[in-house]
Amino acid sequence: MICGLDRVWSDCVEGFVLAGGRSTRMGRDKALLPVGGQSLVEVALDKLRSAGVAAPRIAGARADLSSYAPVLPDLHPGCGPLSGIEAALAATGQPLNLFLPVDMPLLPPRFLNWMLVRAEITGALVTVPRINGRPQPLCAVYHRDLLGPITASLLSGNYKVMSVVSAAAGQSQSQSRTVDVFDTERLASTHPELLGFSPLPLYRWFHNCNVPEDMPGNALVLSQ
Repeated sequence: MICGLDRVWSDCVEGFVLAGGRSTRMGRDKALLPVGGQSLVEVALDKLRSAGVAAPRIAGARADLSSYAPVLPDLHPGCGPLSGIEAALAATGQPLNLFLPVDMPLLPPRFLNWMLVRAEITGALVTVPRINGRPQPLCAVYHRDLLGPITASLLSGNYKVMSVVSAAAGQSQSQSRTVDVFDTERLASTHPELLGFSPLPLYRWFHNCNVPEDMPGNALVLSQ
């Protein structure tokens, strides 16, 4: 049985929406695009709150979004989402930090809550879901101990999120702290109640909105 799904995480968790992208392929500012009666950034913030995070913030060079939630500017601008993760880990006061990209509006909040439960149990440096064999490192739980390795990687010019966290975990093997990358499909096969988190098939949970055709209908968002 998957338990702990209604927990409020104010004692050990912070949450962040990653919203620093330039929306080049979308042609418009994707964070402010309307869906389900809200903007994408509002949808993402509400999902974190529904997952038990009391006061989520926005990570990325987007001071214009400060009316929605406090914004943390990049410490190393122009380095992609890894710089947003760095800014969040530099500002956090908690060991576990839940990240959600602004362009993933179909992910069920209960799944985010479940990832927090898993991260607390395993003690992994980062907890990353994988779907169709592809890791989703922007929808993940990061321990604040990754701040040093992430900053070092940014300074060296390595901006690839998965390679950075994997290398950091490799350096921490003596402490038995690794990257926990799990297959969402395998998880659902052993815990079928997970499928009740959303009426959508698993692969749709991680749908990204990159171009106008990717924007989901209001009914899909409201079903989460």
